Amino acid sequence: MHVEQIWRYPVKSLQGERLGAVEVGEAGLVGDRSHALRDPATGVVLTARRDPTLLYGRGLLTGDGAAVDVPGHGPTTDVAQISAWVGRPVTLLGPTGESQTYENLSDPEVDDSDPVAWQGPSWSYHDSVRTQVSIVAVGDLRHWDVRRFRPNLVVSGDTADGLVGHRIRVGGAELDVVKRIDRCVMVTRAQPGGIERDLDVLRTLRHERELTLAVGALVVHPGPVRTGDPVDDLGPSPT
Repeated sequence: MHVEQIWRYPVKSLQGERLGAVEVGEAGLVGDRSHALRDPATGVVLTARRDPTLLYGRGLLTGDGAAVDVPGHGPTTDVAQISAWVGRPVTLLGPTGESQTYENLSDPEVDDSDPVAWQGPSWSYHDSVRTQVSIVAVGDLRHWDVRRFRPNLVVSGDTADGLVGHRIRVGGAELDVVKRIDRCVMVTRAQPGGIERDLDVLRTLRHERELTLAVGALVVHPGPVRTGDPVDDLGPSPT
């Protein structure tokens, strides 16, 4: 098993960037989900679950933070411009060291169904306190576009499921793979580049994979990772 693709998402729920190499820090890929858009009235961090427009913008790291590449406008940190694009007031939030509130739809097939809220980690704008690096295998993706699932690492092989409960070495980093990643309506959303809305993605995951795809890992030892690096299974994670 080896690394085939590396992806980083500087601003949560916006399009990310494919990289040839990256540094894995103590809390995941450096710069990954380091910023987000937040509703100042509710304090809820926006995601494409409830604001699918976000998938048409792109997050960019800058020298002193992040910017949003707004369709038809270009990169900006102007919250008025970003808010006009999103369709409601937002703030561009950087690292705070505090847990943030997220919302999902109670019915993934009904866009105006009631929201369900939860608290995320303090180290980044990942959804789960048990995921700092997300990994999917080529075989897990089937015919689906990798961008639907927003992994950090795409690795060779039929599935990444067998890595759960194991410590792995990827390039210069070591990770404990601790969970299969639950999936939501976001994987059905339309995106640029010809990705159409497709509810059958979520239905298939529900029927065949208990609504999971990819695995989540926590960083044990930081280090560099490059495309082509081997993924070595070091055995069961210490308890």
